[in-house]
Amino acid sequence: MGQNIYFLSDFHLGAPNHAASLVREKLLVQFLDSVQSDAAEIFIVGDIFDFWYEYRRVVPKGYVRLLGKLAALSDAGIKLHFFVGNHDMWMRDYFQQELQIPVYFEPCEFERSGKKFLIGHGDGLGPGDHGYKRLKKVFRNPVSKWLFGVFPPRLGMGLANYMSRRSRAQTGSTEEHFLGEEKEWLIIYCKEVLKKKNIDFFVFGHRHLAIDYRLTPVASTGEARYINLGDWIRYFTYAVFDGTRMELKSYTGQDDKIIRNG
Repeated sequence: MGQNIYFLSDFHLGAPNHAASLVREKLLVQFLDSVQSDAAEIFIVGDIFDFWYEYRRVVPKGYVRLLGKLAALSDAGIKLHFFVGNHDMWMRDYFQQELQIPVYFEPCEFERSGKKFLIGHGDGLGPGDHGYKRLKKVFRNPVSKWLFGVFPPRLGMGLANYMSRRSRAQTGSTEEHFLGEEKEWLIIYCKEVLKKKNIDFFVFGHRHLAIDYRLTPVASTGEARYINLGDWIRYFTYAVFDGTRMELKSYTGQDDKIIRNG
C-alpha cells in the first residue's frame, strides 16, 4: 500500500444509457487498478450514480464492476471515503455495511501531512441558487425519502431516471463554462471560509469543470487552492496528493482542458 491520496467525482453511471455508462465504468475500474499499488486513501466526492436509491431490501441494478473494485480496494486496506452528491443523496447503509466505506452527507475537514482539506460535493454551497437549495431541503427530508420508498422499485426507479434525464436536458451545457472568479459560487464560498479559518485545499465536485484555482487567503497564511474535480463524462480528471504536492490531472490526456490561474 502506498502513500498517495486520490480524489475523483461525478461519474454519473447509468447516464445517458447503459452502453455509454458501461464504457465509463470499465475505464474507472482500469484507473483504480492503476493506482491501487500507490494509494493510501481514495475520496469519491459525489455523484457516482446518475440516480441511486436504497430500498430496505433492494439496491439499484448494475454497477457490479465498480462496486466489486471498491470492495477489493477496501479489503486491501485502502481507506475509502464517499460524499453523497445531488444525484445519489438517498444513500442508506449499503456502502457502510457491504463495502466498509464511510458516507458523508455534508462537507468535512481532514488533515493530512500537515495540510488541511475541506472536502464535499459542492452542491448548495455559496450564494444564489435558492431554488435548488429549497429543493435540496425537501429531498433531504426523511419524510420525502420514506415517501419515495413507498413506490415499488420498478416504478420509483423509472420515475427517477426520467426526472434525471429531464433535468440534464434542461441544464444543457450551461455548466461547462468558467464564469470568472467573481461569479463562481464555489470560489466565493471558499473565500468566505478563508475569512474564518485556514484551509490549504478545498476539494469539490458537482461543477463538471476541472479547475485548479489559487486563492488569496484573507485570514490564513500561505496559499489556498480550490480544486474542482471535473467529471468522468468528458474530462476524466482526478486529483492526487503525495504528502507534499497536490496535482489535478486527466486520465485520458486532456490536461489542457483544466482551468488554472497559475
